This record gives sequence, structure tokens and C-alpha cells, in this order.
Amino acid sequence: MTPAPPRDDTRTLATVAHTAFFLLLGASLLRFLLRHPGEPRTPWIIALSITLALLYVLGPALGAAPTARRLLWLGLVVTTWVVLVVLAPSFAWCAVPLFFTALRTLPPRAAVVLVALLTGFVVIAQLKLSKSFDPNLLLAPPAVAALATAVFVHMERQAQAQRALIDDLIRTRRELAATERREGTLAERQRLSMEIHDTLAQNLSSQQMLLQAADRTWDTDPATARAHVRTATGIAAHGLAEARRLVHDLAPSELADGAGLAEALRGLDAGPGIEVRFHLEGTPAPLPDRVQSALLRIAQGALANVREHSGARTAALTLSFLGDQVVLDVADDGHGFAEPRTDTAQRGHGLPAMRARVRQLGGALTIESTPGEGTVLSAAIPLEPAP
Repeated sequence: MTPAPPRDDTRTLATVAHTAFFLLLGASLLRFLLRHPGEPRTPWIIALSITLALLYVLGPALGAAPTARRLLWLGLVVTTWVVLVVLAPSFAWCAVPLFFTALRTLPPRAAVVLVALLTGFVVIAQLKLSKSFDPNLLLAPPAVAALATAVFVHMERQAQAQRALIDDLIRTRRELAATERREGTLAERQRLSMEIHDTLAQNLSSQQMLLQAADRTWDTDPATARAHVRTATGIAAHGLAEARRLVHDLAPSELADGAGLAEALRGLDAGPGIEVRFHLEGTPAPLPDRVQSALLRIAQGALANVREHSGARTAALTLSFLGDQVVLDVADDGHGFAEPRTDTAQRGHGLPAMRARVRQLGGALTIESTPGEGTVLSAAIPLEPAP
């Protein structure tokens, strides 16, 4: 929930102060008229009371900032009140709301000085009204002034702290939104890079290999060359469909129309000269779309690595349903390697893309390879227990 603006408390305090001022002004005027009927100074008292009320009404229209007009207005209000108190000391208690007006208008030090002067004037006026010395008249006004000043300063500090907190929250919210946008952009870029690598780049690579093979056999074996060209044309059509699906963020074309993951894996190939075999183990269970897409892309990426790096003649895809997880193994009989590698410097999205896909689904990717004995890539993804 968004905290209430600190200005609400300031408006409430201002409303209370304004109401108290007019009540005290009206009560002081009524007291004077009742106790001093028919005195020559009565018209002056009434005129000054009306003037002071009108001046006070103009205050909110000038704002709370210490501008030149606001300072002039405060000087006129204080001067009018001083003259009124000189003529009728009973108006001295109107100074209490003026304390808040001074504190809201002036800088802290100047406001405290003005409050002290007004308090001294109130003490003098009250002692003038008293027929005998009364300690309360000497101590009560300073106590009231000190209490009013302390309450206002405390509220103002709380308001400033609350404003600072709100500013920090707004700034933090904006920074968080910006971070989320950046993370979303990076995630989308990573997704697109993986999709492009696993579909378009692999299709282009296959086409290149087929067209190169067709070029080498074009004169000696035209039939085989044309077969390579037709296969490359089919791969190009498949790549175009994948590109359109990628633009619309759809599932892989192999999984379209309700085709299952097993059927999609069974239809994969690694290019000319490499035999791909598919094995299904365990009882097939329904898989979420994102799991099927990830495993299919991993299989495509693994076969692309087999074609380009392994020198293998056969590759085996094994999809195993183990109850609480599904495992995809891709094994080849290529030359293998001594240390696991993430990919060549030129293509740096193969194995990292597979690891990213598996990691997003909470799984694990392992690679085992021995020189001269081929390579086995295994992707294990946990499954939610069936209800």
C-alpha cells in the first residue's frame, strides 16, 4: 500500500490552526465588547479585528514557501496583531495560532526568534491585564509556546523523513522496473539466440554441407547432386517455417499439430553420412510444452555438434521416462575429446545454450567423452509428480 503523502498531516495542522485563530479572535472581540461597552476605542478594535481576519484569510492563497509576498504578509499580520494587543490586551492569546504560522513560513531559527518575541509580548499583555502578580501569567505563555514549537518541529521532521522515504521508495521502484526491463530484454535476447542457433543456424549449416556435396558430385554423379539439392531445398523450407514460428514465439514445427516428443526425435537426422537411431525407454508420460521444446532443441543442437565436430558415422537418441524425471541421451561413435568443451570460439552457443535450457527447467546437463570412443551427452529434467 502506498503511504499517505506527508502533506495531509500539514494540511490538517493548518486547518486546526486557522480554526483556532478565528475562534480566539472572535472570542477576544466578544470579550472586549462585553467588558468595555461604549468605549471610544471600540471602533478601532472592531476595525483592526476585521483587518486582521482579512489579512489572515489571504495567507493560504500566498502558499507556504518563504517568498517576499509571504514575508510581507506575515509582517502585516504580526504588526496588526501587536497594535490590537496594545489597544486590548485580551487579544494576546491569538498569538498561539500565529506561532504555527511563523514556524510554517520562516526558516527554523528566524521562526524561533519570532515566537520568542510574540511570547514576550503575550506575557507583558497578560501581566497588564492582571491586577496582581500571577506566576502563571509569567510561566504559562512560554510553556505553551515551547510546547507548540516542539510539536511543530517534531511533526515537520517526521514529514521530512516520510517524504525522504517516499522518494527512496519511488526511486527504488523505478530502478527495480528498469532492472526488470533489462533482465527481460536479456532473457529475450538469450532465448532468441538459442532458438536461432538451434534452428536457423543449423539449417543453414546443413544446407551448406549439402550444397557443397552437390557441387563436388555435380559432374560425376548428377543424380546424387540433385538429391542433395532437393534435400537442401526441403531443409530451407523447414527453416523458413521455423523462422516464422520463431517470430510468433510458437512451438517447434516438429511438435506442431499435437505431435509428441518421441515422434519428433525419431524424425531427426544429423546430415548425410550419419545414421541416427532413436530409442524410447520407460512408460511415456505427458510432458509440458516447454520441456518438449527444450529437449527437442537440445537433441537438434547435439546432432549439429555430432555432424560438425565428431566425425561420427552413427548417433543414438535415447528418451527415458524414469518417473520423477525425463532423460535425453545423445551418443555418437566419433573421435571424442579429452576434456569437455563448451563449443568452438566461432559458434559459442551450442553447449551453453543447452545448459541454459536445462537450467531454466531445474535440470542438469552432463557430458562424457573419451578420445577415440565417442561422446555421450545427457540432459535430465525433473518432472512434477502426477496427481
